[in-house]
Amino acid sequence: MTFTAFTICNNKNQADSLADALEKTIPAPFGVGVFEVEDGSNTYEIGSYFLEKPSDIDLLLLSSAFHAKSFVISEVPETDWVAHVKRELPPVEAGRFCVLGSHDIGKASTKKVNLIIDAAMAFGTGHHATTKGCLLALEKLITEEFQPKSVIDLGTGTAVLAMAASKVWKASVLATDIDQVAVETADANVIANQLGSRVFCLEADGFNHIRIQKTAPFDLIFANILMAPLIALAPEMTKLSQKNSSVAILSGILNSQASRVLNEYEKHGWVCKDQLVIGDWTTITLFLKLRIN
Repeated sequence: MTFTAFTICNNKNQADSLADALEKTIPAPFGVGVFEVEDGSNTYEIGSYFLEKPSDIDLLLLSSAFHAKSFVISEVPETDWVAHVKRELPPVEAGRFCVLGSHDIGKASTKKVNLIIDAAMAFGTGHHATTKGCLLALEKLITEEFQPKSVIDLGTGTAVLAMAASKVWKASVLATDIDQVAVETADANVIANQLGSRVFCLEADGFNHIRIQKTAPFDLIFANILMAPLIALAPEMTKLSQKNSSVAILSGILNSQASRVLNEYEKHGWVCKDQLVIGDWTTITLFLKLRIN
């Protein structure tokens, strides 16, 4: 049995300070997070998770000291979440691709490019709008007869995008992630999909890895991450791309952030080829068009 304790605060600085104070309580939580409530109310939720029941009195004092609402404490029964998610996640189709778990292998279609992805501690089961957006953007490139020889999937998560590319093109594909758990998950998925000879997974922060540098330049770059790292990666992404021929598929971008990301890439010579909006998320397809002096 574990425990959760949640409260709400009307000030970001106070929310962060409350989170810091929570980490010093006894028993100490094994996880604390601050999340903005996305309803326009300018409020912040502070969530914490405990292996032992937290002190009601300590949490009451903290909520009072930081002008937050009283904590709501709940017991969380032990659940095999991976097994639960497997039951709840149906196959997802995006263009010619179908992403499904091994438990649904009987539903695989001979008319689709099937990608076996089991629920695990890494992002990218195909159910999120950003992953689906990238697959649909990839589908459009395929129909336009784009033929890359070198592909990299930054922030690969489950390696779903890297594997999708390797199933339709005879290209060298790197799948990278900053998180070792994600790399291990990606490796397992690559093996399960019998793509071990075509997709290489490695742990890397952005393009900072000797194998990435040696493999560049890249014809196609996937980067399904977040706005801030996408903007930070723009100069290096340009440097490691084929001049006047590379394509980048960027996602993990909220609709309100799309223009900012696009403006940054345009400064480096990228041109918007397409934008796809699914729910609150935008996927941008760019091609590189540098001036030749």
